[in-house]
Amino acid sequence: MELTQATVNDLLAELGPGDGFMYLPGDLDPQDLTDLLGSWYGASRTLDLAESGDPALDESRGAALLVPFEGRAVTMRAWAYGDQWIDTGTVRDAEGTHRPVLAVAHREVPGPWAAGSDEDVDWTRRLMRITGWTHPAQRPDMDWADTESSLGTTLPSDYKRMVETFGKGAFDGFLDLNQEPWTHLRQDGLLVWAGTEHEDLYCWRTDGDDPDRWPVVVRSFDGVDVPFDCRAAEFVCRILVDPHHRFTLARYYDTHWFMNYLESD
Repeated sequence: MELTQATVNDLLAELGPGDGFMYLPGDLDPQDLTDLLGSWYGASRTLDLAESGDPALDESRGAALLVPFEGRAVTMRAWAYGDQWIDTGTVRDAEGTHRPVLAVAHREVPGPWAAGSDEDVDWTRRLMRITGWTHPAQRPDMDWADTESSLGTTLPSDYKRMVETFGKGAFDGFLDLNQEPWTHLRQDGLLVWAGTEHEDLYCWRTDGDDPDRWPVVVRSFDGVDVPFDCRAAEFVCRILVDPHHRFTLARYYDTHWFMNYLESD
């Protein structure tokens, strides 16, 4: 078969919006298909490998893709795309022959809101789920005492946890997470915790003695301050999934990720 994105799109359309899979021609190199899908949908995740499969695999990480194969999956790579999981790899058929496959399954698109009071939401954990983050904490040994001493203030706990969890990088390859707050707007009562390619700066208004109650303020590229009554991790969750948010990324991306700069080097 001629392997082009148009061909793959036709195959995905044939599979439809529900759960399903198809065997592909035996002379197809599964790695070629993996590379092609990766060029469209970004970094994939391993679903099932003999030595390095995901031990925490569940519905939020694409477990539904493995159900039809009943333990016969050999290698599987998956992408989250909108309300679908897309998967390719090799499985053993009924006769034990390794065959390349293409599979799809329904994906429950994560939202930022939970039942009950927002104060009970673990926004960093919600952010991990929205971005499909399964890596170990990237910077668990951050010396916050030294940073806070140099700044002369403690920092919000959700921000510190985001930095420890995700490390150096950008949400959707667009929103850069500062590893230490920038102070050049301090004369305006602002500390900058993130920024975007469009030169918007995501800040806190450092009012009051409790950093966990500092509200987010966006200093737009044209110098206008836009306040939000929420904390940093909640703000990121909402701009990723709420298409009506003033600074939304949900209009531009069907699925969300964190680009780890160390892995991208």
